[in-house]
Amino acid sequence: MRDPYDVLGVTKAASEAEIKSAYRKLAKKHHPDQNQDDPKAKERFAEINAAYEIVGDKTKRKQFDRGEIGPDGKPRFQGFEGFGQGAQSRAAGGGRSFRWSTGGNDMFGDDILSDILGGFGRTTRGGGTNRGPQPAHGQDIAASVAVTLEQLVAGQKVRVDLPTGRTVEVAIPPGTRSGGTIRLKGQGHPGTAGGQPGDALVTVDYVPHPDFRVEGDTLRRDVAITLDEAVLGAKVRVPTLDGPVTLTVPPRTSGGRALRLKGKGLPRTATERGDLLVNLRIVLPEGGDEELEALMKKWRAGQRYQARNEEPQT
Repeated sequence: MRDPYDVLGVTKAASEAEIKSAYRKLAKKHHPDQNQDDPKAKERFAEINAAYEIVGDKTKRKQFDRGEIGPDGKPRFQGFEGFGQGAQSRAAGGGRSFRWSTGGNDMFGDDILSDILGGFGRTTRGGGTNRGPQPAHGQDIAASVAVTLEQLVAGQKVRVDLPTGRTVEVAIPPGTRSGGTIRLKGQGHPGTAGGQPGDALVTVDYVPHPDFRVEGDTLRRDVAITLDEAVLGAKVRVPTLDGPVTLTVPPRTSGGRALRLKGKGLPRTATERGDLLVNLRIVLPEGGDEELEALMKKWRAGQRYQARNEEPQT
């Protein structure tokens, strides 16, 4: 397995923010859903997630940098001292000491056995039974998923490809925001000796929408209206994520005004949603209109009103 720093394209001196940014960019670029014609996309995506699982975790990153674990997250065998003069000199130098027993079965001290054997096969002085391997919790894994605004509003499940090779369908909890993380219990690496499996930490990324802008649980979009609709008022059809609705434009509405459609934003809770703010843009007829231009000339000559406070020209 490749060095996780090389996989993410960062140096060992990279900050946590730089590592997270590099991971998110690569995860988006190589997500299998975005590269369905590339048979190797899933393999690259899994490699990226496995790399981030190491260097994106403070503890594992330090262990990897010290050479205690490999790129696959598994412990590396460091060897040990402990026989004859080597053991005696280590004890004399102030390191961890162990005792040589003059009788019974304790050839090594308990602390050395724990280091070397990890708790396997320890025998008591009284000749008791061996203690078997202790249960160990499996490692967590990291993954990401791209979600459309339509999927969020409809409450649809999304498919998540995990680094373990497993694919699961996940319901995005209401209130989850882009960049947020959801935990999938028991979907990480398996535990050992009967230990509980780890979890999957899935980062949720919104797919950019061509019409709607996201502000927390509030959505914004632009809607064009004609000059007469702005002056006289009108009812206009506005597309929303739930389908089109009718919006009442009050008479004498200025361009840039935002009208609110309650409950047409993103899910806030299981029963509540944010709002949709509709920004009105006044659009003039293409190619011009002679009658409109003549009317505007009369208005300008009469100096009916001012839209700006300006200093008089000298």
